[in-house]
Parts: sequence; structure tokens; C-alpha cells
Amino acid sequence: MTTTQAPSTPAADSAPGLDARTLKVAAVVVLGAIMSILDTTVVAVAQNTFQQVFSTSAANAAWTATGYTLALAAVIPLSSWATARFGTKNVYMTSLVLFVIGSVLCAFAWNIGSLVAFRMLQGAGGGMLMPVGMMILTRAAGPERVGSIMAVLGIPMLLGPIAGPILGGVLIEYVSWHWIFLINVPIGILAILYSAWILPGDEEKSRPSFDFVGLLLLSPGLAVFLFGVSSSNEAGTFLAAKVLIPMAIGAVLIVAFITHALRGKKPLLDLRLFTNRTLSITIITFTFFLIAFFGASLLFPQYFIGVRGESTLMAGLLVAPQGIGAMITMPIAGRMTDKIGPGKFVLTGIVLIAIGLGAFMFLGSDTSYWLLGGALFVQGLGMGMSMMPMMSAALATLKAESVADGSTLVNVVQQTAASIGTAVISVILASNLKSLVPPTPSAAAGAFGDTFVVAVVLIAICLVPAFFLPRKKIAVASPDGEPAAPVMMH
Repeated sequence: MTTTQAPSTPAADSAPGLDARTLKVAAVVVLGAIMSILDTTVVAVAQNTFQQVFSTSAANAAWTATGYTLALAAVIPLSSWATARFGTKNVYMTSLVLFVIGSVLCAFAWNIGSLVAFRMLQGAGGGMLMPVGMMILTRAAGPERVGSIMAVLGIPMLLGPIAGPILGGVLIEYVSWHWIFLINVPIGILAILYSAWILPGDEEKSRPSFDFVGLLLLSPGLAVFLFGVSSSNEAGTFLAAKVLIPMAIGAVLIVAFITHALRGKKPLLDLRLFTNRTLSITIITFTFFLIAFFGASLLFPQYFIGVRGESTLMAGLLVAPQGIGAMITMPIAGRMTDKIGPGKFVLTGIVLIAIGLGAFMFLGSDTSYWLLGGALFVQGLGMGMSMMPMMSAALATLKAESVADGSTLVNVVQQTAASIGTAVISVILASNLKSLVPPTPSAAAGAFGDTFVVAVVLIAICLVPAFFLPRKKIAVASPDGEPAAPVMMH
């Protein structure tokens, strides 16, 4: 899969910081990321509302989230080919248009079936926003500054799970459920107009051969696998046939794609990128990190709402210290990663996350909010020091023509790991709660604490691969496209 890198400016080549042009491009991508990520979390707090408005079951209402996720998974693998064929600007703007149209249709849905269908259209647009946005940012900043630019993208990625419940609670409680979708319209129109003005449109396009076999294997494979994973929430176990069968079918299709991709000359997604040692180590670390992060993110609001009796809005506010902590360290970690490599930051960040999550292993029904807020703040500091440096490490050593495949690969991993983390933690929590006799608030808090132990263990596992991340400045690919020089470790 090949794409031609847009010409870089002298500022982009030499300046250690981010120049005005690069920041303007970053603003375009952040607008798209805000819409895509917020809509994933906002809908989560509207499930009860959908059940009441459309007189439907919890299982049917859950498809408003599941359908969106499956659509994301199906289109993400197309990102690399689409940008090579049509250009990043055209693909990005088309994705924005589809997302906005889907949002408008969702707001005017007349039953649960139409809402699910329109959510899938929305997901088809949103699926390419993040991978294509990462391509745009990486090319605008250049490999020498990928850490700094990824820190900009990381703000909506980390704040989405926190701001989503707050925004959703406010809109549903004080306006109407329609506005959790309509709010995307002005943001989307602004993003479309801004993209047309700011993004360069003179990049060369190629006519890469389209890997139909790869598409028929990977996109359905991811969607079916994640459908099985998502079904575990309703089933309460991973051992049910409705969970195991689609997971097995999806896994077979994914394995078949891996075999096909390693044999083919121009596969839909170039898995030979895993021969890049830094990329491979980063992806392993990133996978465990995301499973723990998204799993734990699910637990925080459920504890505050289910055990402490707080409103959705208040639960969102109580989780806000995590976002504050991340905003403090993320810009610093991004700039310093470009200078000294990601290893030291990621290791320190993971330790801070483990400390912050560790406090939640001892939850009670009356644990001080000051203590929990402090723990979330420490965890946020760790998030800001680890998440984006990992993404930077994954992309910094890639040659220009590999950025598209690398970005797509990172987003496939992100979507899959997030779904697995949410499902695993949900099933464990449901099992812990089901075993309570009697089901008192104190016992329920203990069940949450036991579930947080799993999240802490998953985060601790990240320390092993993270130990091998570069601890010096990453050597990037030279402008003429030659492979990067070996990275000195330790």
C-alpha cells in the first residue's frame, strides 16, 4: 500500500516545536476526533432513554452502541487503501459528511430499528476519522515531531470517556435526547468548512490494486468477532453460544487474513510492518494498556451511580480529575518524547496508573471522594505520560509510504482492544455482583473493588513490553525514504 507524502515546509523540517500551519491542521483533526469519540460515550448514558422513548428492550437499545462499533470496525481497514486512491483530504471530508448526515438522521429516528441503522451510517463515517486524522497529523508534523502532534490528538481521546457522560447527562436531562446527535451538526459543518480551507489538496494519488480478498476477510472478521465480544455483556459470560460462535468465526476470518496478507504483494493492510521492532513492542504494550483503560473507564461511573447513588452528570464530574491530570502531563510528554524517546515516560506513566487504580481495589460504600478524586488525578497524570508516547513510538520510525498502514493498524488495535476491555470487565463485574449475598451497598462496593484488581493486573502486565521501548530519541526514516537507523536501547 503506497501513498505519497505531501511536501513538507521548512518549518516542519527544522522547527523543534509545532508551527502555526501544523497547529491549524491539528485543529481540523481534533474537531473530527471530538465528534467521533464523544458520540461513542454519549450514547452509553442514553440507553434508558432509548428504552422509554421507543418502548424497546435493553438488548435492542444496546444495538445503538453495538451497531456503531461494528460499522467502525468494518470501515477502518479501508483507510489505507482509500487515502492512497482518493487522497487524505477527500477521504477525511467524505467521512465528516457521512458522520454529519448520520447524526441528523439519528436525531429524527422514528423507532429503534431506524436509530440503529442510522447509527451504523454514522459509524461508517466515524470509522475513518481517527486513522485518516492520524495520517494527516503525522505527515503535517513530520516524524521528528510526531510525539508533540500526537499529544494534541490525545486530548479528545482521553477526555472523550470523561466528557461524554457529562455532556450526555446535561443534554438528556435539560434539553432532549435528540441533541446528543444534533450537537454534531454545527461541529461537523465547521470541521468540513475548515478542512476544505486548511488541508492541502495537491497530494499525489495512486491507483493501488484493491485487495478484495483481504476486505472480505478482515472487515467482516473484525465486525463478527467484536459482535461476539459485545454479546458477552448481555449474556453475562464468554461461554454462551451467542458469544463463542461469532468470536470463533471472526477469529478464523482474521487468521485467514493474516495468512493472506503475509503472502500477498499488496494486501489491504501490510502486516509486514511488524518486522519493525519498535512498532511491534508498542502494539503489544498498547493492547494491554487499552484493555485496562477502557475496562476501568466503564467501572468509574457505574460505581458512582450504582453504589453511591449519584446522577449521571455528577458521576461524570467526579471522574473529571482524571482528565485534568492527563491535560497537565500530555503536552510535556509529547514534546519530550520527540527528544528522549517514549520508554521512560511510558514506564513512569504505567506505574502512576497502577497506583491510581490501586486505590479503587479497596472501595467501600462511603470511600472519601477526595481520596478517589486524588487517585483519579494520579491516574490521569499517568495516562498523559503513556498513551500518546506509545502511539508516537508506533509511527515515528515508519517511512512516509508506511504511515497510512501504520495508522490504520493502530486504530484496528485500538477499536478491538477497547471492545475486549469493556466486555471483559463488564462480565467480571456482573459475575461479582451476581454472587453477592446479601446485595448490600457495602458488598456491591467490594465487588467493584475486586473487579478493579483485574484492571490493575492488566496495567501491570504492560510494564513487561514497555521495558523494551526506546529510552533514547527514536531514529526516524530519512527524507529519501530509507529505513530508520537502529534505535539504541537503554
